Amino acid sequence: MAEQMTKEEIALKYQKICDGIGVAIAKTLDRHRRLGESIAVWQDGKVVILSADQIPIPDQEITQKI
Repeated sequence: MAEQMTKEEIALKYQKICDGIGVAIAKTLDRHRRLGESIAVWQDGKVVILSADQIPIPDQEITQKI
């Protein structure tokens, strides 16, 4: 029978997943910025295209994990 995880274990796994997603997004945005590629984002209820120089730079905490 499978062991049940504690709330703390679930929270830790959830945080690791969120951190991984954040790093993946930061890497992708950085790649688009470096290659001069635009991205599409959802803003104020509609799709907006951002040019490479408009792509926001991620927080320093995330960029340290890249």
